[in-house]
Amino acid sequence: MKKSEKHIFINGKIFTSDDSHPYAGSMIVEEGRIIWIGTKSDMPKEYAEIIAGQPCTGDGCSSVTDLQGRRVIPGFVDAHMHPVMLADFRKKITAMPPEINSIEDLVKAVRERREQQTAGEWIEGWGYDEQGLLEKRSPTRYDLDRGCSDSPVSIMRTCAHIRCVNSMALKLAGIDRNTPDPPGGEIERDENGEPTGVLKENARNLIVPLMPQESVEQHVDNLLELGGVLTSQGITTICDMGNLDESDNIPVYEAAAKRGFHQRVGVYYMWDFFADDKGFHIPEERYDRNRQIFAAGLKLIGDGSISGRTAWMNRPYYGSEDEYGISVCSDHLVETAIAFCKENHCQLSMHAMGGRAIARMIDRACQEEPWTTGDIPYVRVEHVTDPSKDSITKAAEHGISFVSQPIFPYAESKSYLSNLGADWLKQCYPYKDMLDAGVSLGFSTDAPATFWSDPSDPFPGLKLAVTRTAADGTDCGKDQAVDIETAIRLYTTGSAQAAGFPDTGMLAPGYHADFAVLSDDILNIPAEDIDKIKVIQTYVDGQCVYER
Repeated sequence: MKKSEKHIFINGKIFTSDDSHPYAGSMIVEEGRIIWIGTKSDMPKEYAEIIAGQPCTGDGCSSVTDLQGRRVIPGFVDAHMHPVMLADFRKKITAMPPEINSIEDLVKAVRERREQQTAGEWIEGWGYDEQGLLEKRSPTRYDLDRGCSDSPVSIMRTCAHIRCVNSMALKLAGIDRNTPDPPGGEIERDENGEPTGVLKENARNLIVPLMPQESVEQHVDNLLELGGVLTSQGITTICDMGNLDESDNIPVYEAAAKRGFHQRVGVYYMWDFFADDKGFHIPEERYDRNRQIFAAGLKLIGDGSISGRTAWMNRPYYGSEDEYGISVCSDHLVETAIAFCKENHCQLSMHAMGGRAIARMIDRACQEEPWTTGDIPYVRVEHVTDPSKDSITKAAEHGISFVSQPIFPYAESKSYLSNLGADWLKQCYPYKDMLDAGVSLGFSTDAPATFWSDPSDPFPGLKLAVTRTAADGTDCGKDQAVDIETAIRLYTTGSAQAAGFPDTGMLAPGYHADFAVLSDDILNIPAEDIDKIKVIQTYVDGQCVYER
């Protein structure tokens, strides 16, 4: 199909995510945009005649696609993930089921990778969660040393806020018993004061300058491969929420787009790495949100993760009287980030999982008048696991959006139960309360930062939102369940609005014709089967970019 011609889609069961017209059967696309959508009986006469078999003559002739009665939904908008990181991680050791179920499995995987390399080469992995390991504890330097002692080893935890390294990596970084904890971080130590190899929050970055950096060409190749995975999952729009270093991902996406990468991308810069760089700026043209790849704003990390017991909570973690997590963001970072975003009228993203971190970020944001244009939220808060009612109310009143990840409790329930207990877990992710209060809410995955072997798959997250039941059957608070139509809206138009993507996430006139054709009718199957659905076709701007 040429972009200039009109394309008629018929015989679909279309869910539009448009509250004013939620259902349709046909739509017409021109130059990548929907120009009409509705029932076949209401289709404009000139197109109805084409469907009836009358020939099309002249310029701008129309083609017809029969959707064969399949359920169609807008393309998913994953408003919080780390695609370049995920693309690269896919080449590393995957420290989670089904490949790895214990520390001994991980030791074996490290040993096998060392046999494929030479001494001194870094060995990297990602994805472990101690509650998912047979030993129910984090690996340590001593475990990793058994796998390899003559090369540095780094295994990132699933949350990406903690990494475990071996003794050689500690030595290369100059980390020993006398090394002080960095601000907003912790070098875990044993009873003798020796580092265990577990580096939490900002301490994890002590290793980064020593680690090998992939070339732009390698990043592009990896990203292209990931783009194919995303289109196979119906994901047509994404946010890149920053790196663990000062590298710039926009050139990587632009190079990938020239070679066929299809997703629209809003890119955020991790402010930790740029706050003290007086020369840092984002070129003006990058802020244009009508570009396929654009700069959306800055990202701050306010605390850690629930599963790592580093999210900054209002009450102590289960089994403790004084363990509240870690506040990892200085006032300097907050104030300079706000100043930059105000000056450049771009969005500020604030990572906050625990109630104390959420309140800190929202209370500070509420002191400002919105600085973005149009309907773009000036501040978005990430994860929002355990918000107070006060924080929810303030966010709704001030137009602060929330972007959350239902895959977290679905995949990490064992860690949540261990760290919070059953009752507290049920109070987390209060989606119904957020929506009732009027919060702008969107869904996402935070891939690869969750304990799931296919972390970008949107369907498990939809299933959790509707059932509030984790993969292992844990009750995650059924009073906060939403219906499937609401869940889809939150993963499409809700995410697009929370992140500020124009004309995206909805099937309506003027919007991008981005949509997925599903194997099953997601609106009419048992909720427990939502995660079994597959994407049959994915369209971007009305063009089929994936077919199963």
